Amino acid sequence: MKILAVDTSSQVAAVAVSEGTKILGEYSINHKNTHSQKLMPMVNELLGSLEMTASDIDVFAASIGPGSFTGLRIGVTAIKAMAFAAGKPVVSVPTLEALAYNAPVSDCLICSIMDARNNQVYTALYKYEKGIQTQVSGYMGVSVLELIDIIKGKNSKVVFVGDAVEIHRELLLIELRDRCEFVPESLMLQKGASVAYAAYIKASRGMLESCFDMVPFYLRKSQAEREYEKANKGQI
Repeated sequence: MKILAVDTSSQVAAVAVSEGTKILGEYSINHKNTHSQKLMPMVNELLGSLEMTASDIDVFAASIGPGSFTGLRIGVTAIKAMAFAAGKPVVSVPTLEALAYNAPVSDCLICSIMDARNNQVYTALYKYEKGIQTQVSGYMGVSVLELIDIIKGKNSKVVFVGDAVEIHRELLLIELRDRCEFVPESLMLQKGASVAYAAYIKASRGMLESCFDMVPFYLRKSQAEREYEKANKGQI
C-alpha cells in the first residue's frame, strides 16, 4: 500500500510517501506560511525523485487539524483533488494524533500541544499499550494552565511534542518538574512521515473515505468568525 501524506496544519509544510510502514521519501519546509506556493511543487518533486506519479499512489492522506485555518484548507484541498483525479480513497489524520507518533514508544503519556495563541493550546493525550498508540483524552482547546492541572491529575510522566513546547517549556518544567519530558528537537514539529504512518494504521483498519468526505477539523471558530459574532451579538 503506497500512501502520499501531507501536513499543512502549521508553518511547517510536510510531504511524505510510504509503502506499508516504510518511508520512501519525505520533504519538509519550515519557512513562512507559503503552503499555497510550495506544497504542490514539493509533492511533484518528491514523486519525481521516487520515479512515481499520482496514479501509483493507493491512498492519499492529509493532516486535517486542528491548526492553521488557511493551511489546513490548502492541504486538505490538494489531497482531495489528487485523490479525485486518481480515483483513489483518502484517510483523514487528526494533527494531534500524527504529532504523537513523533514520540518514541515508552511508558510515558504523550501530550501533543499546538499553539492556539493567547496562552491557549490545542492538545490531546496518548499512550502506548502493548506497542499500539491509544488516545486517552478528547481533543481539547484549553489554556496551558488548564492542561497542567489535567496532567497533574494523571499518575504518569508526560512527554510533550508540538510547536507549543517552544512557548511553554519553562512553565511546564516549573509546574511538572521531573514528570515533564520532551521529544528531541528534530521530532518536535509536524512530520509527513508521521501522517503517513497514522494513515497506514487507519487504512489497515478499513478507515478509508471518499475524497468528498474529507473536511478540515477545527476545535474552535476562527478569530474573524468570533469577532464577527461578538460585534453582531444581540442583533436580529
